[in-house]
Amino acid sequence: MSEEKKQVEQILDRFENEFEKFTNIAKSKFDGLTLKVAEKLQKEISEVRIKHTGKKSELSGAKKLIGKVAPENRADFGKFVQSIGKKIENSIEETEENLKTFIEEAKIEREKIDVTLPGRRPRVGHLHPITLLRQQIEDIFVSMGYAIEDDREIETDYYNFDALNIPENHPARESQDTFYTTDGFALRSQTSTVQIRAMERRGVPLRVIAPGRVFRRDTPDQTHTPMFHQIEGLCVDEGITMAHLKGTVTEWLKRMYGKETKTRFRPSYFPFTEPSAEFDFSCFKCEGNGEFEGNKCGTCRGSGWIELGGCGMVHPNVLQNCGVDHKKYSGFAFGFGLERMCALMYSLDDIRLMFENDVRFLEQFN
Repeated sequence: MSEEKKQVEQILDRFENEFEKFTNIAKSKFDGLTLKVAEKLQKEISEVRIKHTGKKSELSGAKKLIGKVAPENRADFGKFVQSIGKKIENSIEETEENLKTFIEEAKIEREKIDVTLPGRRPRVGHLHPITLLRQQIEDIFVSMGYAIEDDREIETDYYNFDALNIPENHPARESQDTFYTTDGFALRSQTSTVQIRAMERRGVPLRVIAPGRVFRRDTPDQTHTPMFHQIEGLCVDEGITMAHLKGTVTEWLKRMYGKETKTRFRPSYFPFTEPSAEFDFSCFKCEGNGEFEGNKCGTCRGSGWIELGGCGMVHPNVLQNCGVDHKKYSGFAFGFGLERMCALMYSLDDIRLMFENDVRFLEQFN
């Protein structure tokens, strides 16, 4: 045997040694073969093809030996090289075809559906606790004759401050500092902006509540976040007094927490109301006693009262800014944060839990 033929046979031997792991597949034996392993082998056989039949393969180099063989032996040697190449090609092609068929059938088997099996019930989500509380409050006020107003979250400086009797350089702007753009717009710091636009658009008399997100430059902690939710109420009509405000807030809280709920109003200051007040209600956990099961109530901290929000009679300047005759009409407004209410109702010690999207936390509110 010539030296050239020995080189070609050595190429075949090296191929067969490497191809040994594919022998069973070449013979259509798939015992214990999984789809994942088959896809891995398919990638490997592709690499074997390139290595043994590509332009840089040993077989390709062997074909160049034909020119070095004696002229009378070239035909036989050429046929021998071609037969070795054909043998390698056939082995690879047969294995590739068997693998392809196995993978296709395995995928069909994996994806088939047995229509006789009972269906899988999809997991049904539920509303966020903030949304649940907001809807409950909205239902109460709608039953009391209030309309729900919604509007933009990006406002002008005028609607966010000036129209609410908070002119430039007013100290109240510092506590309600928000996020500004370079074009003179700002994220609203209270939903009072919705009340201004509602009065401008709908006129008076008017009864609305305005729920929505508001933004302030607060450092996040257990009781503050830069984004939170508010609900503000507004009633403007002829002859509206502080008594109507107290009656409305008291009725709402009684419907929320029970007929025995009491309210109290403490003097306060807000630039958009005059007179102004903070309103509290009797603790729903200890029923205003300050003690629960013989211990100091953790919800009201033993005081028997829960501070909720601010309120007051709409300032004449605000009515005038909206084109309302403040000598003929008067009104009241109130506002409160939903996160604080929600934290009290569900005994949460950190309002940031409501914004972390932790399913373990949210699943508790089914």
